[in-house]
Amino acid sequence: MSDGPRTVLVAGASGLVGQAALRRFGTLAGWSAIGLSRRTPGPIPGATTYRVDLDDPGSCAELVAAVGARVTHLVFAAQYEAPGMVSGWFDPDAIARNQRMLRNLVEPLLAAAPRLEHVSLLQGSKAYGIHHPEIAARVRTPLRERDPRLEHPNFYFEQEDYLRQQQLTGTWGLTVWRPTVVYGDAAGVNMNVLRPLAVYAALERERGERALHYPGGSYEQPFQEAVDCDLLAEALAWSATAPGARDRTFNLTNGDTFTWRHTWAAVAESFGMQPGEHRPMSLATDLPARDAEWAAAVRKHGLDAPPSIEAHVGANSLLYADWMLGGLEAVVAPFNSTIAVRQAGFHRCVDTEDMFRSWFERMQRHGIVPAGT
Repeated sequence: MSDGPRTVLVAGASGLVGQAALRRFGTLAGWSAIGLSRRTPGPIPGATTYRVDLDDPGSCAELVAAVGARVTHLVFAAQYEAPGMVSGWFDPDAIARNQRMLRNLVEPLLAAAPRLEHVSLLQGSKAYGIHHPEIAARVRTPLRERDPRLEHPNFYFEQEDYLRQQQLTGTWGLTVWRPTVVYGDAAGVNMNVLRPLAVYAALERERGERALHYPGGSYEQPFQEAVDCDLLAEALAWSATAPGARDRTFNLTNGDTFTWRHTWAAVAESFGMQPGEHRPMSLATDLPARDAEWAAAVRKHGLDAPPSIEAHVGANSLLYADWMLGGLEAVVAPFNSTIAVRQAGFHRCVDTEDMFRSWFERMQRHGIVPAGT
């Protein structure tokens, strides 16, 4: 254990997980929080942020020289997603870039941070191969951390193996996290379903619609799981000091399941609307075509948002929202076992329908989308 205050370095500070982690650690007594990302995030109370390109070793070395001696904990939540998202999951260049990003930061940090206690590495359910056409049929349900790795091209494995090799000459612990689909309000990121849905609902209401029609490819999607980014941040803070989390791998979900058919009413009601009919559309195609409407809403309501929908929500998030709502292909949704993290001592959970309501209310309160009437 370190003497004196702890300092967490969060890589990927502009993303869903990174922002939530900084918010959480920034409120904890005895902690300092430092965030870094290629895009500068907005101000986060209790945290200091830096703009750093993790694919630039010189930029990483400069940052580590400035703050590395203080760092006791690392949360690595940075990720490069290629344009088009799904195809990039199999792209050797994208895999290599993600590996470089980790090495570029960790190598100088290990030399400069003698008080380093713990590293959290973010993965996801794709570590099980559920997205891989030749692997998916072999995946056991529920997904369990103890099951043998099904080898396939995946930067998660490259990063994890690298860190475990570095541990052989270190004294720090490692926790690998595999959260299911993460929900929150971060802007312009790659995998955020909520912002596209919020923009869609807000635009429909601005048109005077009173019913919010379901835009997904199918209402008959299987049960899905979700994880609130703030719940994940709590888990990251827990694992930073919990002996039971050291050198473990954990799945994480909210603790329940949901279907869009039965959750859509909560989405509609969050915007003062009634659930409507099933009217399939592509958010990735149809929403950007409504930029003029969105720009008018931004001006009318004084929103904290750019006039471009794609800039506001992220191009890959539009594709991801289509995918999760069944617009591109059937959602692959095997259940995650969360027994391991519960047995290790983390018991928090979130009602997913309440999560949707809470985030949409926060987006409206903070001027990200127009407030309901």
